[in-house]
Amino acid sequence: MDWSKGGNNHSHMHDSCHHGHSAHSHSHGPRAAAFGGMGLPIMPTSHGQAGKNIDEALDLSLQPKKRTHLDDSSSWDIVQATQFGILDRCKELVEAGYDVRQPDKENVSLLHWAAINNRLELVKYFVSKGAIVDQLGGDLNATPLHWAIRQGHLPMVIQLIRYGADPSIADGEGYRALHLAILFQHMAIAAYLMAKGQEVDGPDCNGQTPLMLAAQKIIGPEPTNFLIKNNASVSAMDKVNRNTPLHCAVLAGNVDAAYVLLEAGASLDQENVNGHTPLDLAHQVHSPLLIYVLNQVKQERIHSSSRCSRIVNKYKVFLQFLLCTAMFGCVSAILDMNSDSWLLKAILLGCVIGAVSLAIRNFPSALFQSLLPATTLMASIFWMFITWCLWFLPDGHSATVQILFTLNSTALLYYYLRVCRTDPGFVKATEEEKKMNVLLLAEAGCLDPSIFCTSCMIKKPVRASHCPRCDACVAKQDHHSVWTNTCIGARNHVYFVLFLLSLMLMGFWMFYGCLTYWSTHCKLHYEEQGLVGVAFAIVDCSPWLLCVFMLVLYHTCWSSIILLLQLYQIAFLGLTTAERMNLLMHARKQRQTISLSQNPYNLGVFRNVVSFFKLRCCGFFKPAIIDWTQQYPPGRDQRLFRNTDMV
Repeated sequence: MDWSKGGNNHSHMHDSCHHGHSAHSHSHGPRAAAFGGMGLPIMPTSHGQAGKNIDEALDLSLQPKKRTHLDDSSSWDIVQATQFGILDRCKELVEAGYDVRQPDKENVSLLHWAAINNRLELVKYFVSKGAIVDQLGGDLNATPLHWAIRQGHLPMVIQLIRYGADPSIADGEGYRALHLAILFQHMAIAAYLMAKGQEVDGPDCNGQTPLMLAAQKIIGPEPTNFLIKNNASVSAMDKVNRNTPLHCAVLAGNVDAAYVLLEAGASLDQENVNGHTPLDLAHQVHSPLLIYVLNQVKQERIHSSSRCSRIVNKYKVFLQFLLCTAMFGCVSAILDMNSDSWLLKAILLGCVIGAVSLAIRNFPSALFQSLLPATTLMASIFWMFITWCLWFLPDGHSATVQILFTLNSTALLYYYLRVCRTDPGFVKATEEEKKMNVLLLAEAGCLDPSIFCTSCMIKKPVRASHCPRCDACVAKQDHHSVWTNTCIGARNHVYFVLFLLSLMLMGFWMFYGCLTYWSTHCKLHYEEQGLVGVAFAIVDCSPWLLCVFMLVLYHTCWSSIILLLQLYQIAFLGLTTAERMNLLMHARKQRQTISLSQNPYNLGVFRNVVSFFKLRCCGFFKPAIIDWTQQYPPGRDQRLFRNTDMV
């Protein structure tokens, strides 16, 4: 491509997102490269020309730099000067009489070229000289705003709208501004357009909403989830085929988007103009995975409509706790039976397994799996108490042991409830506050994932992270604990650490009780029996106690490991788990070694501990009380600890 010819040989944005194209076609676009010390201008091309033009541009960037020719811009025409952002040359030509509203021979205006190349100063100058902000041009008959959106130039979009650009104008393909932002997956631009008043369910000229386009043309759940989070309708229908977003996702084979839509309550029974439901279309496109997902959701919805399922959903945690408690109690009791018939025990165990399987069918599989660790832990703690009261208490342990165990048990229950019931620090905002945050951050040039969460549409406080499980941003988030089924953040992190300590000490008390019971009630002679003989003697003496011992060993091991890791991060690093993992991932990507202890939040071991546990001692030291949900410092710390999995 001969760049010296300026605008004479440029091509136009063409067929970049036709309705029949897949999502992958939208991810391709012109790229900027270094050329002679200045930005290489972006030239909109058709898909057939895009790869060739990009390759030619990159080949040119690798060739020896012809600075003499490029630096002498005095001979350039105004189109080439606009593409490269040479403001002085453009002013010279305009002052000489060039009409900034005059399109070139292919109906592309100077404002189009400035917009696609993100030349903010030139746009300001051209508008001041009478350029038409919404002038249509190019093969797609698009406005400069459309060109800027396709390239993802948020500052340019803001500037054009500030100068009066109309986001509701459709281009030659029928797409409006918000539709283009979603198609090209520029979520920050989409958030800004919605904050400026664009309807999330506004149809394009073909009657399709942004959600339909996201489900049909973009593989992956992010744009679909983003729109649903912003109240996009899952039941809207297009004008032509009366397809819903779920119909569109099925036709495109987009399993991720279909799953997100189903989670949002999309109807499985809605028929399009041909009388086809989403399941009918799944059979037509021959997608076994979609057929399975749709059938599974359909069965779950039919099942959940029953009275029994409504009761299960209302008391799901309590019922699953009872199920885990009953299962463990029955299995241990059967093994502890005095009967020598292992066949009888096997039959009884089979009955228990069958009853549990039957009960599990009333739980949605995803819900059962998410609650399983937490309810298993609650059931285990329950049987620890029962075992201590029925097995160890009658042995007459000293009053000191009984008091210490009671205090430990009380602390364990208290801190467990505090972890579960305390708000971890969810960052909340009203709809008006969200829109205002988007506008302020966008116009300040700070609408990036380190500061703004596109999922929650809020400005993130420093050290906050978005939790996919809770679907919310959590202040000073550490992690999402499967053992408590809640996030661990700024307001319940202390309770979580004390809960781990209580659980570990509880395990030590149970070990003490088991060893004391075995030494008293079982015939153990290590010198005569050996290790294997002692193990068989323990099994024969009390299988129940052996089951409890193994259960306690498991919980003590994981709680001790997590506790030590938490104390190390708190005392020696001053970091949360999320921050430590983000720093390690960043260092791995950059292939560099970093010191985790060198960070702005590490105050030294003593001050870290005092600050975390909020310790006070007669005024000798006192912690700084910080509300992490309201901390919005400058961007340096935000970039250092930015959340790498933000959508």
